[in-house]
Amino acid sequence: MGNGIDFEVFNEDFAKRVVGRKGKKGIDAYLGIEVTELTAGRLVARFEVRDELITMMGNMHGGCLSALVDHCLGVVMYPVMPEGYWAATTEFKINLLSPVSGGTCICTAEIRSLTRRLAVVSIAVENEGRLVALAQGTSTIVAPKSAAS
Repeated sequence: MGNGIDFEVFNEDFAKRVVGRKGKKGIDAYLGIEVTELTAGRLVARFEVRDELITMMGNMHGGCLSALVDHCLGVVMYPVMPEGYWAATTEFKINLLSPVSGGTCICTAEIRSLTRRLAVVSIAVENEGRLVALAQGTSTIVAPKSAAS
């Protein structure tokens, strides 16, 4: 992967269950986000830009890209956390670089730093071969109540 992180955990079963599936509810289902690749510390996901996502100005609202980033920021964490733990987005910053008016948005999220409690993830979003957003976020790793006691 090239980021130098030695992941202690990789839940391959989780990754296999997620790749190729779309959510059934929530913002990921509404946008139609599909994970196409999920390896230790790296996730690639996509969604088709539909007419209903286009504003009266002719472009997709930046909130759709922000939702994609936030979703991927969390999901990339699950295969590398111990079972029962969950990831909570603590913060992220996004630069919206170019308008999106159609086609497919492809998001690549990579874990850049990982401790037992925090992870920093970088995210790039492309649309039809153009870089349209860059983001970086922090995810808090939350232990199950039984492990936290």
